[in-house]
Amino acid sequence: MDDTTQYRIATAEDALIVCELGQILNAVHHAARPDIYTATTEDFARDLPHWMNYFDKPGQVVFIAHVGQQPAGFIAASLSASTSPLMQPMNIVRIGSVCVAEAFWGKGIGRQLMERVKGWAIEHNAQELRLSVWPFNERAARMYAEFGFESRTVDMGMRLSPV
Repeated sequence: MDDTTQYRIATAEDALIVCELGQILNAVHHAARPDIYTATTEDFARDLPHWMNYFDKPGQVVFIAHVGQQPAGFIAASLSASTSPLMQPMNIVRIGSVCVAEAFWGKGIGRQLMERVKGWAIEHNAQELRLSVWPFNERAARMYAEFGFESRTVDMGMRLSPV
């Protein structure tokens, strides 16, 4: 069996693979916040509308990792420019999702995916790389901090009506 890890930019043909891997994210987020996140599904196509936003569009990228022939993880990111007169003008790449299949945890795949997005951001003249992480996702937060991310803001919310 070939255990070589390969990384590449994903295309729309990879969308269902991303949807399937994305169930890992669904499970973690739904377990902690079922009031916000839906449960996992075996009908991976349910999530196509969400993930298709990243494919074949300028300023959007998904990198995918395979170990041998097995999909191992992905990262999705978007490029935007700050346009507010109150903010310094800059290009910002926001990481939307990072996902690594549990069988491949601790093998550096998440960090390598982050490196690829960082390189992509630099190639696109971005001055900032940003992401959001829930406090319950301690494993991810630890990886982001080790990668060099720092806490800058606190995002707060309040439920106004029952679900």
